Amino acid sequence: MAKNKSSHLELVLIQLISDVLEKSKQEALNYKQVSSRLNINDPAGRETILELLREQARKGIFLEPQKGKFKLKDLKTFVTGKVDMTADGSAFVIPDDEFEKDIFVSARKLHTALNGDHVKVYIFAKKSGRKNEGEVVEILSRAKMDFIGVIRISERFAFVNVDDKKMLHDIFVPLTDLGGARNGQKVKVSISEWPEGAKNPIGTITAVLGEQGENNTEMNAILAQYGFPLAFPAEVEAEADAIREEILPQDLKGRKDFRDTVTFTIDPADAKDFDDAISFKKLSNGNYEIGVHIADVSHYVTPGSALDKEAYDRATSVYLVDRVIPMLPERLSNGVCSLRPNEDKLCFAAVFELDEGANMISEWFGRTVIHSDRRFSYEEAQEVIEARSGSYADELLKLNELAHILRERKFKNGAISFESTEVKFKLDDNGKPLGVYVKERKDAHKLIEDFMLLANRRVAEFVAKKGKGKKKYTFVYRSHDAPNMEALSSFALFAARFGYKINTKSDKEIAKSLNYLMEDVEGKKEQNVLTQLAIRSMAKAIYTTKKSSHYGLAFDYYTHFTSPIRRYPDVMVHRLLAAYLHNEKSANEEAYEAAASHSSTMEKRAADAERASIKYKQAEYLEENVGQVFTGIISGVTEWGMYVEIIENKCEGMVRLRDIADDFYVLDEKNYCIIGQRKKKKYQLGDEVKIRVKKVDLAKRQIDFSLVQE
Repeated sequence: MAKNKSSHLELVLIQLISDVLEKSKQEALNYKQVSSRLNINDPAGRETILELLREQARKGIFLEPQKGKFKLKDLKTFVTGKVDMTADGSAFVIPDDEFEKDIFVSARKLHTALNGDHVKVYIFAKKSGRKNEGEVVEILSRAKMDFIGVIRISERFAFVNVDDKKMLHDIFVPLTDLGGARNGQKVKVSISEWPEGAKNPIGTITAVLGEQGENNTEMNAILAQYGFPLAFPAEVEAEADAIREEILPQDLKGRKDFRDTVTFTIDPADAKDFDDAISFKKLSNGNYEIGVHIADVSHYVTPGSALDKEAYDRATSVYLVDRVIPMLPERLSNGVCSLRPNEDKLCFAAVFELDEGANMISEWFGRTVIHSDRRFSYEEAQEVIEARSGSYADELLKLNELAHILRERKFKNGAISFESTEVKFKLDDNGKPLGVYVKERKDAHKLIEDFMLLANRRVAEFVAKKGKGKKKYTFVYRSHDAPNMEALSSFALFAARFGYKINTKSDKEIAKSLNYLMEDVEGKKEQNVLTQLAIRSMAKAIYTTKKSSHYGLAFDYYTHFTSPIRRYPDVMVHRLLAAYLHNEKSANEEAYEAAASHSSTMEKRAADAERASIKYKQAEYLEENVGQVFTGIISGVTEWGMYVEIIENKCEGMVRLRDIADDFYVLDEKNYCIIGQRKKKKYQLGDEVKIRVKKVDLAKRQIDFSLVQE
């Protein structure tokens, strides 16, 4: 066996020997004992084990406390972690143990590991001053086996050019496994094997998505890329179709009847899945009874059913530019569960008695039946609020008044107001973008949001305070950590360049100054850049069973209760709340924590898919504008270029550093800018620049700009 460089087989053997020595509880073993535990009984095999034990003892990996006996040195020779691929084919493995440093793995030592895979890495003995380097010895689990790309078919073989930038290998497809795909079509390919020593994996076409560049094909490709199914399984559809729509007397048992109380929904004009309604009643004591009624999805979707398993897997509805991919089949999401007007509907509600100052007098949680009197679009409700007259004007105006008080109180307590611009497209019948506009949020949007926040907060608080210590009740919270102070300080320095001061002395001061900033920046050209940077400096919100606060909203307890048609965590929350209202014992925390973690993962995937669909439509829109000059704001800087967002239409593209001809530019990461090495000219995040649309690559959803020098 070669002594100068370890072969991959050697590394696997060393790993197996290490496992044996680790299990020996620090008892030193000789080579015969190690061989026996590895079921190696032939003389040549035993000799190899002895040779490896001696060699690794010389290297300091194993100890030899007495001649011929070996044990594991107390250091980590093998580490498990996640592969983060770089553009050149090498990778860093990010260890599961957050206190371990990242391990660099060269391309030829990855041994078929792909981006995101969970792997075991052998760490080489560190040379002075060098970073940790290693070699993948085992793939513990694949991040994904399915990829999206364009198929190229020749006479003898076919291969798929994968869209994913971090998948650096084409996937070969035998001509017998084409699944009906034609040359140049977009397909979904599943890796079936990767033979030892082969440069490329072998795959099978599992879905033909259509012709490259067609709207439906590209939207389906985005869904498939992020792991969302394109259709519901037949058994799930059958189960949904079997659910009756009419409400029977037994369905009303144990429900409060709100059918005679004024109730309405307020949603986007094109919405079909109405999962929340508000009821309003003025009480004889002068207070107001306000009910937040939520579609009772858990009445119809029961644990263990095919519907429930599918909803769990998806975890969320996905909102692409031109379509919604619902978490539940349409029969439920737009029919049985949707709180449509002039129909009796089953709900789960949080009902509050509030006084004129929006103070909580009493609250009630439980199942209800409602009959919505009116379906408002946001625009229609806004018209009534602004005109102070019209359908249900008294109710809407009072709700708006109370919502304003709740909102003001929330900000006074330290909540942060992030009003980032939401881009919408005007599309023709074929999904082609005709124009881009920014969605405005007015009082009607905020009114609904404030009452949903109230319901979410009070439900979380009710369960959190029901049991303490070892008697606490398992629940699914929406948690948001305090920001990383280093990231926030860095943002504060950047905001100061625009004349905005961020006070980082305390959580309340941070929130107050961020709110002043958001208020000041509204409508200004730098609004989106500063808002996005501020959001990036914040921690990400997640689902968890651990009781923790929501920093951004300044709530001690928070959950998601109000959207079970489109979010699985809300379904879990309904089930848990129902159980605890009936004094059932606490649910299994481990199972719910796993479900919460899965929901957080799927939520991120859905957001990435939505962003990808926006990026595609922006590219499609600008494809007609190649050569046009626009004014934009520098929205990001990297070592290879700067991102610019066009002010007029919010489309973002990149100016590559190699294309700026007047100097050699490098990134100054600390100061969010790029600097010319000779003339010292700076291009800073937030600067206004003129650009020309240079090139659009629809397949890669990539827009290239060139700088128009003044």
